[in-house]
Amino acid sequence: MDLHYTAEETAFRDTVRAFLDTHLPADLQRKVRQHLRLNRDDYVRWHKIVAQQGWAAPAWPVEYGGTGWTSVQRHIWEDECARAATPPILPFGVNMVAPVIMAFANAEQKAYYLPRILNCDDWWCQGYSEPGAGSDLASLKTTAERDGDHYIVNGQKTWTTLGQHADMIFCLVRTDSTVRKQEGISFLLIDMKTPGITVRPIIMLDEEHEVNEVFFDNVRVPVSNLVGQENKGWTYAKYLLGHERTGIAAVGRSKRELTFLKQLAMQQTKRGAPLLHDPAFAAKVATLEIELMALEMTVLRVISEEGKGPGPQASMLKVRGSELQQQLTELMVEAIGPQALPFDPSFLDGSTPHGAGGDDLAAPLAAYYFNYRKTSIYGGSNEIQKNIITQMILGL
Repeated sequence: MDLHYTAEETAFRDTVRAFLDTHLPADLQRKVRQHLRLNRDDYVRWHKIVAQQGWAAPAWPVEYGGTGWTSVQRHIWEDECARAATPPILPFGVNMVAPVIMAFANAEQKAYYLPRILNCDDWWCQGYSEPGAGSDLASLKTTAERDGDHYIVNGQKTWTTLGQHADMIFCLVRTDSTVRKQEGISFLLIDMKTPGITVRPIIMLDEEHEVNEVFFDNVRVPVSNLVGQENKGWTYAKYLLGHERTGIAAVGRSKRELTFLKQLAMQQTKRGAPLLHDPAFAAKVATLEIELMALEMTVLRVISEEGKGPGPQASMLKVRGSELQQQLTELMVEAIGPQALPFDPSFLDGSTPHGAGGDDLAAPLAAYYFNYRKTSIYGGSNEIQKNIITQMILGL
């Protein structure tokens, strides 16, 4: 594996940097760098800026509006976006439901939904997890019963990220309860404005409204919104989860946060010297940096397999990526110590220009730490991912 970038790839990186330097709004960059909360308009504004450039869906085939970039170019794009501190292009539409639509939907569904996803005309959310079906997703109980040219959907989904903003939800539903649980699931696209849908907020440890419960009470969904074949949704669900787990590694973001951690540790002192010069703390940072470099090499190995969808290797990336993200937040809080104690929601939401504690860099970090306890759980808990690795990679 050649780890050196070609002259063309280096020139591509320069092009990406020039675009980001010119087009990334300073207020959005500040929010991301300082770990402040992003609102719906922030996400949509950045998505539409990138879509105008034609770069909103780098991994899509060109015929659907993709860039035609190589896997290395896509990696460079993601790396530079993380370095520049852009808001993320939310994955639910572009990276999760869109690949399923491309692979399994009919021509009419592709023609309607894909352009709207590309331009962020629809905000998508994910209807997978349920109170009794999280990592054991195949145990889901939300039902869809056929009634003429509609399905009648009843049940509940939970941990629905940013569902309060969503126009559409892609949803796993049970259409046959008489067969093995993996064989009776279908994949529906549901308009969130349909009567009978209720969204109830779940407030997280950092007191942010990020996830939700979604209830379906006799919701009528056109049969034309079924993706692929009835009762084949488990195949589509696994295909989608591979794309989700690969992205969860978030190496570029972790590299940016490592830089932030080092800067933070240089500003803090211990016995009159920068904390980063303390041998014990420096060893922790160095160990994390080595592990992050190893993860990046693993990501490059996976993405270098052009033309192949993500396989069980995605579980490896998900486990290690989430662990390193949590370690970064732990070291940030360790570095600032008691300065992590003040909690200032007004500053986090952007209502006030400075944190109440007087240190704007430190103010969001406790909330950031608490929020990132989720990474080893969402997308399939790390314990489940280790089972997948054991069975599908090690053959045990």
